Amino acid sequence: MGEDARLRAVVTLAQTMAAAHTPRGSWRAAALGACEALGGSFAALSVWERGPGRLRVLVNAGERAEGEEEFPEEEVYPVHRFPEITEFLHERWAGGGEPDAWVETADGPVGGVPGAGREYGSGYGRERVAALRRRGRGCCVVAPVVLHGRAWGELYVARPLGAPVFDRADAAFATVLAAVVAAGIAQSERLEEVRRLAFTDPLTGLANRRAVDVRLEEAVERHRADGSVVSLVVCDLNGLKCVNDTHGHAVGDRLLERFGSVLSRCGAMLPGALAARLGGDEFCLLAVGPEEDEVIRVATELCDRAAELELGNGVACGIASTGDPVGPVVSARRLFRLADAAQYRAKAARATGPVVAGRDDEAIRLADAPPQHGHDRRHLRGSRP
Repeated sequence: MGEDARLRAVVTLAQTMAAAHTPRGSWRAAALGACEALGGSFAALSVWERGPGRLRVLVNAGERAEGEEEFPEEEVYPVHRFPEITEFLHERWAGGGEPDAWVETADGPVGGVPGAGREYGSGYGRERVAALRRRGRGCCVVAPVVLHGRAWGELYVARPLGAPVFDRADAAFATVLAAVVAAGIAQSERLEEVRRLAFTDPLTGLANRRAVDVRLEEAVERHRADGSVVSLVVCDLNGLKCVNDTHGHAVGDRLLERFGSVLSRCGAMLPGALAARLGGDEFCLLAVGPEEDEVIRVATELCDRAAELELGNGVACGIASTGDPVGPVVSARRLFRLADAAQYRAKAARATGPVVAGRDDEAIRLADAPPQHGHDRRHLRGSRP
């Protein structure tokens, strides 16, 4: 590959990683881009987990061998089985040397290629050589990935048996590609942090209203498509204002945090449920899949546990589920209004357990009535029209 082609490959790699919307998409773009740029048949991106002392494979791309998954859950390699990892990703680089790429082959060392002239009899490279042979590959180039000034992991590109062996120029180019991959990973991590902050309540660590809006829209669309049961539990933490006025807002915040923990634990009983703080003293649980009676059971336990909190006065809890006779649920807005109206009824009745729309006609009448100014400020709160 000429210099112009390699320059274009670098640009393409950077662009495809930047265009990825998820970490997995970014990892896959990195592996595929490096594989194509280096004329390989297979590539992998792995992260160095210092605590357990292992390399964990994030993605396998290209021509995968039997047993190799694209996004493996538990493909890990202890570092002690790969002494070259410690040498190149830790000792040598920490000592001031550049983290250059190196080459391994299925036939042993190759002279003139960085990292390929070590003595294999001492154990260096044995695992790589065995892996290459086992998977029908002839050679590989391994490039350390350095992020934020620390060794982060490695980029691995292989060629099949019979293909030309990677040379010194390939190893140097792999080092450049690894630097581009590091920049892409850093950008992906920053974007993930922004997304996390955008959809997380900072006080409780639960999801926030924005996350509920998005998930509820998706859930109702799924219900309309395949009939999945969608249930929404809306809670109002009683007595927060009294706690704030009597003990101060710091104590009130601790009450919110403690109830958030209770909500999270109860939500874990419903597979895939989203626990969220909508704002102020208002919380919710969103579940897709579990039957409505199971959701009611969990909501009842939630009410019981909230009543046991040292401060506050329990919760007012309302439930709306597409599994109950609530009429057509054609929008997220309607399901939220149903749950909110049921919660309003629970609060007005000082109920110790949840009120369920469809099992309480008054809750449905409240939800279907045109909202009146000052009647219930929460009716239009939950979802976009």
